[in-house]
Amino acid sequence: MLIFLKSFIVGIVTGTLAAMFGLGGGFLLVPILNMMGVEIHHAIGTSSASIIFTALSSSYAYHRQRRIYYDVGILLASTAIVGAYIGAWLTSIISPGKLKVIFGISLIFVAYRMIRKRGEGKEKAEINKKVVPVGGFFSGVISGLLGVGGGIINVPFLTWLGVPIHYAVATSSFAIIFTSTSSAIKHYLLGNVELQWLPLLVPGLIIGAQIGARIAKRTKAGSLRRGFAIVMVILAIRMILKGLGYAVP
Repeated sequence: MLIFLKSFIVGIVTGTLAAMFGLGGGFLLVPILNMMGVEIHHAIGTSSASIIFTALSSSYAYHRQRRIYYDVGILLASTAIVGAYIGAWLTSIISPGKLKVIFGISLIFVAYRMIRKRGEGKEKAEINKKVVPVGGFFSGVISGLLGVGGGIINVPFLTWLGVPIHYAVATSSFAIIFTSTSSAIKHYLLGNVELQWLPLLVPGLIIGAQIGARIAKRTKAGSLRRGFAIVMVILAIRMILKGLGYAVP
């Protein structure tokens, strides 16, 4: 009973933050599962499978808010799936440690730019769709190589293209359905998904995603950008420390 309660709370918190900022949620699930005794590779695989439900729940909520750019989301996902496999393959060639430090520093710069951004439209933006697959591919490579969610690339990338932050978060959540499914299938075939955790985590993730989408709807664009930037800085610091060899969760 206690393990169910803990897992439910973890799911609520993770689902809420993931939906609010268009992230997968693995940045929380992986270290938490690892601290709960799940081997790290299995924690990543189980997290990937769990995130499918977070993305589905948040996407449904954002669909009702009419904030998902479906064409853009599909373009992002189509190349991110390929990029994720390439990124996973690159881990056997490139040292992830050095890349985590470099990428972490880059994330801090991106977070600063997001905080400094002033003003944005409230309607659907006209964006260059030819560029979108490039961002999706890069998002997939980084995800596969460093084990971070695609949303941490998708959201800043879409806002850079001129997409309002609320729509960027919603579209990122939609794209993560496809990337997390692809990742989960690969990890399942590798034996990294511990299915017994799904009934414990998924209910909280689904509810949390609904809560997060509602909070995001009521949050001003500037506040949402600043909140996302803060999360990015936290993830960046954690990534830099891990890249330098420190034992952080």
